[in-house]
Amino acid sequence: MEIKKIVDVRKLTKTYKGRLEPAVNNLSLEVYEGDIYGIIGPNGAGKTTIISILCGLLNPTSGNIFINEHNINDSLIEIKRIIGVVSQDIALYDKLTAYENLYYFGRLYSIDKNILKEKISYFLNRLGLEKFKDDKIRSFSGGMKRRINLLAGLLHGPKLLFLDEPTTGVDVQSRNVIREFLVELNNSGTTMIYTSHMMDDVEKLCSRISIIDCGQIIITGVPCDLIAQHHDCNTLEDLFLKLTGRNLRD
Repeated sequence: MEIKKIVDVRKLTKTYKGRLEPAVNNLSLEVYEGDIYGIIGPNGAGKTTIISILCGLLNPTSGNIFINEHNINDSLIEIKRIIGVVSQDIALYDKLTAYENLYYFGRLYSIDKNILKEKISYFLNRLGLEKFKDDKIRSFSGGMKRRINLLAGLLHGPKLLFLDEPTTGVDVQSRNVIREFLVELNNSGTTMIYTSHMMDDVEKLCSRISIIDCGQIIITGVPCDLIAQHHDCNTLEDLFLKLTGRNLRD
């Protein structure tokens, strides 16, 4: 059975006003149903620009994007119904409780109230937050906020989930819980596009990756296969440094 292509990016270019060099330069990539697809690169490589365009938050300069066989230029409303976005920034209301935040975001997606209550209870329990449901977000630790932020982006059951640095600034236990939860979601049918600077997270989670720099893809493939192709590399971090260099990036 042929695996369906859920994201098809063709010759994508984005040049910001006032910049000579494009942030994304003639980039093409394909994501298939069931993938956890990692997009990794140094600061300024173009990761956030790519994700913003795929989510419909930013217009490309040129190129074509198809999500679930819909052209993003013609079917953005339909596309937004099947995607979820978990941003690097915490997109929660500090003065609301964990439950109130999730209920608010769930109702934005017009989820039936009774179904929403069941979903919130299940997800809070699954991520170890049930006993904190009535506490205000401003009292939460960084790891707890990350877990609530993740839940807010997937309550509506997206077919495609965008994850931008979902484990940034969290403790080891929270990272482990988030990773395990993402694997469960993926096994249940959610395709993911994942960006992170945590190379061990990417290596453990992602079925395929693209390493990008200067808005272009350097290499694409299965992480373990890519590492094996470079005999002087033992980890994804080794490969990343070999291909993108060791110079500091702003």
